[in-house]
Amino acid sequence: MAKLKRRKSSIFFSTPGSKKSRGKKSQRMGLINAAIAVMSLLLVAFIFSFSGRQTQSGVPIEVKFPSMPDAPKLATEIYSASPVLDIEIEILNGCGEPGLAAKFSDLLRKKRVDVVRSENADHFEYDKTILIQRNENISAIKHVVDALGFNMDNPEQVLMAIDPNLDVDLTLIIGKDFRTISSIKSYLNN
Repeated sequence: MAKLKRRKSSIFFSTPGSKKSRGKKSQRMGLINAAIAVMSLLLVAFIFSFSGRQTQSGVPIEVKFPSMPDAPKLATEIYSASPVLDIEIEILNGCGEPGLAAKFSDLLRKKRVDVVRSENADHFEYDKTILIQRNENISAIKHVVDALGFNMDNPEQVLMAIDPNLDVDLTLIIGKDFRTISSIKSYLNN
């Protein structure tokens, strides 16, 4: 005769007639159902408590919004009030202080200069701040020299390196001496 293999009884495999395993299983299910009920009650209590705290009573707050102009300004009206000059400049951070190129960009944009790029230079070891002329636009360099308070005749501050491959009129490399520039010094203090 062939021997019948008998399965071991466990929680997963029990013989259908085993009263012990059915009792344990129903007891476990009862515990799980009780835990779910308790968690549901706690969740409802939390939601009720939270919603009660969100309602406020007391003196109502009156908010007044500023009045808006009747007609919004067009971009052409804003531009005609303060037109950007035809001067394109790139600003390179050559000293490594974070956010410095952005501050120089803000300063020059207020002076109506078109800053097309502001990024890091090839290295952070520039001791002097240098303005480099990249094309023959003399009025552009004169305007930026005046805005920064540079001396046009100082070869340590103003260089001429014409490069027709570049798409800018000027390149400003910020050196470690940027705190000595009077216009940026007053701009950073304000």
